Amino acid sequence: MLEKVVIANRGEIALRILRACKELGIKTVAIHSTADRDLMHVRLADEAVCIGPAPSPQSYLNIPAIIAAAEVTDSTGIHPGYGFLAENADFAERAEQSGFAFIGPKADTIRLMGDKVSAIEAMQKAGVPTVPGSDGELPEDSEEVLAIGRRIGYPVIIKAAAGGGGRGMRVVHNEAHLLNAIYVTKAEAKAAFGDDTVYMEKFLETHVT
Repeated sequence: MLEKVVIANRGEIALRILRACKELGIKTVAIHSTADRDLMHVRLADEAVCIGPAPSPQSYLNIPAIIAAAEVTDSTGIHPGYGFLAENADFAERAEQSGFAFIGPKADTIRLMGDKVSAIEAMQKAGVPTVPGSDGELPEDSEEVLAIGRRIGYPVIIKAAAGGGGRGMRVVHNEAHLLNAIYVTKAEAKAAFGDDTVYMEKFLETHVT
């Protein structure tokens, strides 16, 4: 049984992990940015460690800082929740190499399925039907991107390959808005996940009658 777990997330996600740990009698360590020091999960955790300033790359995506927080608190496990570093294979690997239990999939599994582009490729090789899309990372050339959009047919959805937690997605209904949507999604993906790789899929709409 794990004795103490670092909750490598924030907000509602962190609260869910904290609640589960308390039910199991596991002590908790809340990591937080300077902007989040007063959040509920920080106040309710057994211990709290500030890991950096508000921007995610300097706090919730800062792997060395999170590992250090686990070390200084004598934690035995790290729970990433979802979003942020939950689908980062390097984080899972670093955690285990540092002697902590990573509460989630193995690094090799994350490498295969955590990146949406490689996950699609794996499913296609296995003969699993997939939604029509760009079949990989979108190219830099604008004309190629526009051609992919026409081939798929609108509406389409732009997705961050490293995305999670409902972030890094944007629906586009016509060609006029495609390039700007890609630019905005890439910027959001870079800020949230540290990776601006995006791809395109057909957006499937459900009409209720």
